[in-house]
Amino acid sequence: MSLFKTILVLLSVTIYFSAFSQVDSEEVDPMLINFRAQVISAADSSAVPYANIINNRTHSGTITNVEGFFFLEMLNIDSLVISSVGYEKAVLKVPRNYSEYDVFTFIINPMNYALGEVNVKGERQKIDLGFETGTPINIAPELRGDAFNEAPPILAAFFNPISYWQYYLSKKEKRKRNVRDAMVLEKNWEMHSENYNKEKVMMLTGLKEADADTFMIWFNGQNVLPYTSTEYQIRASIIEYYQLYKLEKAMK
Repeated sequence: MSLFKTILVLLSVTIYFSAFSQVDSEEVDPMLINFRAQVISAADSSAVPYANIINNRTHSGTITNVEGFFFLEMLNIDSLVISSVGYEKAVLKVPRNYSEYDVFTFIINPMNYALGEVNVKGERQKIDLGFETGTPINIAPELRGDAFNEAPPILAAFFNPISYWQYYLSKKEKRKRNVRDAMVLEKNWEMHSENYNKEKVMMLTGLKEADADTFMIWFNGQNVLPYTSTEYQIRASIIEYYQLYKLEKAMK
C-alpha cells in the first residue's frame, strides 16, 4: 500500500512540474498596440520631460511631452530604450497584462556624476588654412532619409517631385528626423558631461540641488551647447542663461 502511495505522489509531482513549465514557457503572440506611458523620476516622482524613446527593433521613436507622457505604435514584444539628460538609460518592456486603455508608469533613476581630478594640458595653436572640414557621420544608415544631409531645395519639387514631397509629407521621414535630433542631443550630452554637470551648475549659479535640477532641464531644452564648446564657453553659457532663466521665472 505504501508503494502505491509513493508512486501516486511521484506521478502528481511530475504532472505539476510539467504544467508549470508549460505556463512558464508560454510565449506572447506579437501584435500591434498603441502604447501609452509616463516617464517619472525615481528621485522625487516628478515627470521627466523631453526624454528620448527609441524602439530597438525599428529604430524609430518619439519624445515625452512636458508632463512626461508619450504615445507610440509598436508591437507588444518590442523593447524601448529610454534616455534623458541627467538620467541613466533604461529599457522598457511591455508587461503581458498591459491594456491599451491604461497609461503605463515607468521610473528612471537620476545619474550621479563624481568630479574627478582636473588635468591642465597645453595645446599647440591650430592654424586656420581657410578650408572647411566636414563632420564624420556616425548615424546608422537605417535612420538616414532620402535627403539626409539637408532639406531639398525648392527646385527639387520640379526635377525630383517624389523625393521632394516625401521629405516634407512622409510620416516615416519626419520620425527619422526626430530620432536623429534626439540622438544628436544625446551625443552632445555625452561629450559635455565632464564639463557640464549638476555640481558645476550649483557652483556657478548658487542654486541648491533641487533647483539646479529644474534649471538644468530648462537649460538643456535651449540646446545651446554645440560640439565645439570649450569649458570656458560652457561656463559662460550657464551664467548667461541663468540670468534669462531668472527673468523668465519672474515674469510668470
